[in-house]
Amino acid sequence: MKHAEITFLSGAGAARAECVARHFTGEGDAWASDAGRPVVVMAHGLAGTVDSGLVAFAEALAAAGLDVVAFDYRGFGASAGEPRQTVSMAGQLEDYRAASAAAARQPGVDPRRLVLWGVSLSGGHVLAAAAHRDDVAAVVSLTPLVDGLAAGRHALAHHTPAAMARSTVLGLRSRLGRPRMMPVVARPGELGALTLDGCLEDYLAIAGPTWRNEIDAAVGLELGSHRPGKAAADVRAPLLVQIADFDRSAPPRASAKAAFAGRAQVRHYPCDHFDVWPGKQWHEPAVAHQVMFLRQVLGAR
Repeated sequence: MKHAEITFLSGAGAARAECVARHFTGEGDAWASDAGRPVVVMAHGLAGTVDSGLVAFAEALAAAGLDVVAFDYRGFGASAGEPRQTVSMAGQLEDYRAASAAAARQPGVDPRRLVLWGVSLSGGHVLAAAAHRDDVAAVVSLTPLVDGLAAGRHALAHHTPAAMARSTVLGLRSRLGRPRMMPVVARPGELGALTLDGCLEDYLAIAGPTWRNEIDAAVGLELGSHRPGKAAADVRAPLLVQIADFDRSAPPRASAKAAFAGRAQVRHYPCDHFDVWPGKQWHEPAVAHQVMFLRQVLGAR
């Protein structure tokens, strides 16, 4: 499916940089009003890039008739920004808000019908980005990471203490000195942010040309205080939360608590974190439920 590349600025001062996004125009006019079509604003999870699995979600939603703007965070993928491969929760939230403003300016788009779409780490970002806003018409949160502290406790059940200690020490050195990198995904027992059995193969299966298997080791410290689930109660728009019941990366119970606080429609899938991605068994059902939810709340013909 054809798309247009667009750019927008995010951040302030020395951190201000240009983000790159792809704008997919929705097919047909089933969702159109006099003001235009709704637009879905979409970004990836931990260290992900648009060309690493997001395009399949974007194209499916565009085929259903929705405009989609999928973007890379500053410092990742096609976007500019320094330092590279460093996760800032506050910075990524800024990028989401800047991307939303850019999406609302696109031709044919209804700026009062924004849909914020997130997965994994960005599944939490969209809750914070949508809180207290009246121009957000719907929120989709897929296998979200909504509580970093709960995720840390969850990880203890699946990682050895020694492996977690190694990444924590490296993260402290990175925070206190020059940035130190580690792999995003690695095999069990190796140093990396995601080292569960199967994670390396699952991530590499969707990895695109701009993706790098490298991340600032300080990401663990960022995650420790990351609690976007607290913003769920302040989301005014209809909310869909899609939970992988056997998720080893994003605690399902924390997702369910955020969904309850946000008065969400909830869908459950008997699978693990990566099993909703393209090529996996639960990808098509997850997309179908997103389209069904958006038809319900946005009134597509």
